[in-house]
Amino acid sequence: MNSRRLRGLIRKEFLQILRDPSAIAIAFFLPVFLLFLFGYGVSLDARHIPLAVVVDQPTAETSAFVGGLQQSFYFAPKLFPSMQQAQAALMERRVDGIVWLRSNFSRQILQGNTASIGVFVNGVDANNARIAEGYLQGSWQNWLQQRALAAGQPLIIPVDGKDRIWFNPALRSRDYLVPGLIAVIMTLIGALLTALVVAREWERGTMEALMATPAQMAEILLGKLVPYYAMGMGGMLLSVGLAVWLFAVPLRGSFAILLLASTLFLLVALGMGLLISSVARNQFVAGQIAIIVTFLPAFILSGFIFYIPSMPAAIQVITHIVAARYFVSILQTLFLAGDVWPIILWNSVALLLMAIFFLGVTLRRSHKRLD
Repeated sequence: MNSRRLRGLIRKEFLQILRDPSAIAIAFFLPVFLLFLFGYGVSLDARHIPLAVVVDQPTAETSAFVGGLQQSFYFAPKLFPSMQQAQAALMERRVDGIVWLRSNFSRQILQGNTASIGVFVNGVDANNARIAEGYLQGSWQNWLQQRALAAGQPLIIPVDGKDRIWFNPALRSRDYLVPGLIAVIMTLIGALLTALVVAREWERGTMEALMATPAQMAEILLGKLVPYYAMGMGGMLLSVGLAVWLFAVPLRGSFAILLLASTLFLLVALGMGLLISSVARNQFVAGQIAIIVTFLPAFILSGFIFYIPSMPAAIQVITHIVAARYFVSILQTLFLAGDVWPIILWNSVALLLMAIFFLGVTLRRSHKRLD
């Protein structure tokens, strides 16, 4: 391999990138847009849930219970005079749940009996319904504890759970989403951008001119890998900087390990992009293949948004061939938990094997001929 030729190929690729505004936009502006979109616009948290409250007979006890709901930032309660009006609001999606305090609520409480509360939750969004139901149970438990404390009596509960939330005590979905989004961004830069740019060279005929030079195929591939590797790592550093300093996502693990894991994943993405461009020499076809084979699996099957153990068994098996699955696991571990070596090593080995496979197949399929 001739170092002078290789430097010339790398320089030529960097100049081509600088002349291509779309490549710079995908590498640097798209990550900023996606981070702002998911950091501020997308949230899996249930906050200020609109809730209808129906009180058949207002008393001091019902006022205290409703006051607890009003003070909670999980709910935005609205009082309705009757169940019929509350049910109409639920049907029209003006509220997501109903709490019904029946006329015997205060009497049962004062007599020391069990008072029942009617709870109706909109189950169209099953996840949000379960969250709202859990928050309502917590509000009910907190009200009982406050009432017992005011009366100077102990609250007798068979099981007293002491909850501690590890790794993400604030329960912010942003801390979970933003690290995983870095894998999606690097997939776009590594696979989609590389596939489109190389396919464009085939369309314009510049690849044929490159084939006519004395450069070896390994030099040509390496000349394309190095610039897009630099762009991918630049996009990663930009994303990590925004995650830590703008969105206040903690980075508890080693930054050096993050760089190494990012390098392994980016090599996988670049290998997939070059392989796609060697199969499809048309920008439209290469873009479609890259989206279906790389971007959509990274978005849906990597654990970035959807929890993998809750997927069907057959889909869980398929996720093992998605490179982003391993990188998302490393990212979420480094950001939220720290240097957990069993997770980091296992997923890094998987990325290394996939990088060797895709780069090896690409080199084997690439020949200096036009057929």
